[in-house]
Amino acid sequence: SGSSSEQLNEGIAAFYDASSGLWEQIWGEHMHHGYYPGGEAPRDMEGNRQAQVLMIDESLRWAGVGSSSAMLDVGCGIGGSSRHIHRRFGCDATGITLSPQQCARANALVQLQGLDAERVKYEVADALRMPFEEGAFDLVWSMESGEHMPDKAQFVRELARVCKPGGRVLVVTWCHRDLAEGEAALAAWERALLGAIRAAYYLPAWCSAADYAALFREQGMLQVRRADWSDEVAPFWGQVIKSALRPRSLAGLLRAGPATARGAAVMPLMSLGYRLPPPQIPPPPPPP
Repeated sequence: SGSSSEQLNEGIAAFYDASSGLWEQIWGEHMHHGYYPGGEAPRDMEGNRQAQVLMIDESLRWAGVGSSSAMLDVGCGIGGSSRHIHRRFGCDATGITLSPQQCARANALVQLQGLDAERVKYEVADALRMPFEEGAFDLVWSMESGEHMPDKAQFVRELARVCKPGGRVLVVTWCHRDLAEGEAALAAWERALLGAIRAAYYLPAWCSAADYAALFREQGMLQVRRADWSDEVAPFWGQVIKSALRPRSLAGLLRAGPATARGAAVMPLMSLGYRLPPPQIPPPPPPP
């Protein structure tokens, strides 16, 4: 319903208003998983920060994006992805977030990093009702924001709407596994694990990568591709937990408030989710 979506948006905005400063203090300007080739964890925090930049570059490489003139960063955090892509391609970059604090910090970092505020800019907006014309961007980028969207179909419609014909939409997002043939739902223990993570991070219902692919095809998108990078990102949450246990991080968690502390408390569940094997699904019975 409208009211529940508004409450979710308010919760997301408040969560990131409270937690983004602490995250930047420890991890820097990129607020997403790192990409760890071979699933190997780095030796230090600098290696983790490099893995986050590699996540952006590997995503662009995988999607065949070699240039852009105007890109949109949907769920931009404090703008790390879009500033990086702006530097790579020389494109105009626009970012949207529900969090006023993130938006203010993203625009401040444009100035602090010596970038042109007319060409790299951020605003507070809802990804399900974006304030942009059709076909305004040749690269529509969503790095780990789709999991917050309560209406995945509307999210995909908006991504497709603002993408220029011939442009690219690139979504990196948290998904549950694809359901096997004849499987109606995830196992009860899987739903319980995902439910605990949802409650801490203000996430609505999860969907699968197959669900996303179907939604994009429904919008007439061509060359819809998908990949599972679970192995390449799995070390990330162990690294986040290690960084959170440092004295300065623990003090920051106390100052950031209960919502941030709840998010920290379920980080081991994220790590566990990558390690647990999917349940064994018996094959469907042969036709009579």
